[in-house]
Amino acid sequence: MEAVVIRTFPLGFPWETEDPFLFCVHHLDHYPKGNGEMGPDPKLLEGRNIGNDFTLKDGWRMYHGTTIPGFPYHPHRGFETITIVNKGFCDHSDSLGASGRFGQGDVQWMTAGRGVQHSEMFPLLNDNAGNTLELFQIWLNLPKSDKFAEPHFKMLWHEDIPLVQEQNALIKVIAGNYKGHQAPNPAPDSWAAHTENEVAIWNIQIEAETQFLLPEALGNVSRTLYFYEGDTLSLGELKVNPNFGIQLNPKKEVIIKAGNKKAGLLMLQGKPIAEPVAKYGPFVMNTEEEIQQAMQEYRLTQFGG
Repeated sequence: MEAVVIRTFPLGFPWETEDPFLFCVHHLDHYPKGNGEMGPDPKLLEGRNIGNDFTLKDGWRMYHGTTIPGFPYHPHRGFETITIVNKGFCDHSDSLGASGRFGQGDVQWMTAGRGVQHSEMFPLLNDNAGNTLELFQIWLNLPKSDKFAEPHFKMLWHEDIPLVQEQNALIKVIAGNYKGHQAPNPAPDSWAAHTENEVAIWNIQIEAETQFLLPEALGNVSRTLYFYEGDTLSLGELKVNPNFGIQLNPKKEVIIKAGNKKAGLLMLQGKPIAEPVAKYGPFVMNTEEEIQQAMQEYRLTQFGG
């Protein structure tokens, strides 16, 4: 008899993922009140490694930001970024000419394709109280046939994303279909744009001391749960602590029971692309030669500046 749980593993930074996903990270930063210029009081920056501040100090990090936290302009090629902002805001701008502010449940879906530059900054808009930020960023691979697709930027606004309320759980359907509730269309060249690839990204909240039945998948996909909020989780006889990933058998439905606190889970699922992966920083191609080509083209063109 096949097991429901294949394995569990601790969540590092970034989180371990399975094909077709390349990368996933959970940012939770309890930023202080703003200084009127969308950043923290400069005195609070003392002692930090400004420009490369990834150490959690006082509950928050500046990342690559110097005065405003976040990630200033940087390139991507060969994959897609999906940014889910649960709390707080993100200011985006890119070499496609797109710019804007999103947050409080909104999702940004960007196909880097042949190459794009973008910036993601986290403005501290509240000058009278704290500015908590919680977001997930997910990298979804592109197959060789779409590595050089035209870059594309799309917003999935919170009010357009299905929120399915069940007796004990709330399921936010960012990609895929949950019991007939279809997520908004992803970017057009995405691996997720083809229903046969069964890509699903669901944010699941299970009430304390209750259970949720996760249905089985239809096809041969990878399926991983990320337990990022709560105290304990039970899958049958298996007890799981928070900050652990759970690789599941997609052909089995599974009953998930929350402990004494509400459980927060992110599920990533999809048909593997099953192609060679060559990665270097923000570039993901199929061969090392293509990585070198990407680096050379970026030096020459800046992917549009």
